[in-house]
Amino acid sequence: MEVKKVLLTEDEMPRQWYNILADIKMNPPLGPDGQPVTPEALAPVFPMNLIEQEVSSDRWIDIPEKVLEVLSIWRPSPLVRARALEKYLDTPARIYFKNEGVSPPGSHKPNTAVPQAYYNKVFGIEKMTTETGAGQWGSALSFACSQFGIECKVFMVRVSFDQKPYRKSMMEAWGGKCVASPSTETNAGRNALENDPDTPGSLGIAISEAIEAAVSDESGKTRYSLGSVLNHVMLHQTIIGLEAKKQLEKIGEYPDVVIACAGGGSNFAGLAFPFVYDKIHGKNIDIYPYEPTACPTLTKAPFVYDHGDTARYTPLLPMHSLGHAFVPPPIHAGGLRYHGMSPTVSQLVNEGIIEAKSATQLDAYKAGVIFARTEGFIPAPETNHALAGVIDAAKKAKEEGKEKVILFNWSGHGLIDLSAYDKYFAGELYNFVLTDEEMSASEKVFEKFPKPQIIKNR
Repeated sequence: MEVKKVLLTEDEMPRQWYNILADIKMNPPLGPDGQPVTPEALAPVFPMNLIEQEVSSDRWIDIPEKVLEVLSIWRPSPLVRARALEKYLDTPARIYFKNEGVSPPGSHKPNTAVPQAYYNKVFGIEKMTTETGAGQWGSALSFACSQFGIECKVFMVRVSFDQKPYRKSMMEAWGGKCVASPSTETNAGRNALENDPDTPGSLGIAISEAIEAAVSDESGKTRYSLGSVLNHVMLHQTIIGLEAKKQLEKIGEYPDVVIACAGGGSNFAGLAFPFVYDKIHGKNIDIYPYEPTACPTLTKAPFVYDHGDTARYTPLLPMHSLGHAFVPPPIHAGGLRYHGMSPTVSQLVNEGIIEAKSATQLDAYKAGVIFARTEGFIPAPETNHALAGVIDAAKKAKEEGKEKVILFNWSGHGLIDLSAYDKYFAGELYNFVLTDEEMSASEKVFEKFPKPQIIKNR
């Protein structure tokens, strides 16, 4: 019988995270004065032990044993050969996927939620606040906080709050409290509702609310947690790619193509960054982040300094951005509805180390259904965008007659997203393609901000 799954033992789980800041130089985040942000300026928002990881240039950072204990509930995750998909596509490519849907919340998100909750706990924090788009991150942080005895409050983007009611149920099952954003609980939420009472909300607004809720707690025992974008989040997720490397080595394989969906960058970075390290050091490999055409942050937006949230509470980040006031169309891939992109991912695009691509909502769902009917697992809407890229790469391998190895991140299951599949089967989903006019209007918000340097590391 040919290998279908490649497994690692708990003892083979990586004991260190890979930090890409050891291998690339970046523009620094800027404060209100236009100067680089100091760690002390971030202290009201994040615990100092996470801030130290955020600014570290050490290539390898040890994973605490308490974190490994919780991660071992589901990790190491399986590497699976998608043989049925290969057969359906009639491709010479060998397709492998890292199944991150096996975690308790059903996605890759706990890979960073668990260490973030741990570091907050040892710092003496009693309550954490966060935002969530599709609800995967809010579910993951609620789960992680339950493991360490921390309160959790989640501001969930209104359109997803309405589309995915069972995400709220998941958060509450783990003790989390979930409110729709924009809410009337914060100044940022009230201002957003005043500007547009019918707004579908955005991750930018929800981030503003969560930060405001954290820093306004007079007890000093609350901190904010971000599920993507920042370097310490990318760092924690690299356990995915590090495991995948070990698993491929066991069967004598190495990828020609690496693919993952990209909203803020976390699941993409988690799989791709260990292979980016190889590419920086001479490997020939194609690496593609896939995003929605409705929110084309990497494929169309400029590289600028912009805020990570709508109310401009965050520092100015050097990233590809559609503008912090941008409210994306209400596509069902809520985790990909973010105006900006991780600065580290943005930097790699700028240098041509990775190449960003996009998929329409309908092409993404078509790909997800093909996967479900061949491999059995029903993917999350976000994961469907990666699958659209995998199918394109497999077809290209067939056209070229090359036996390429394609590796992608199956970042989560879609069992809480079945209402979206209902709409797809009923013909009620549509493609959204952002127009140049819409982009120009959105991008005016950062015209007065400083311009980042174009840094080339190689």
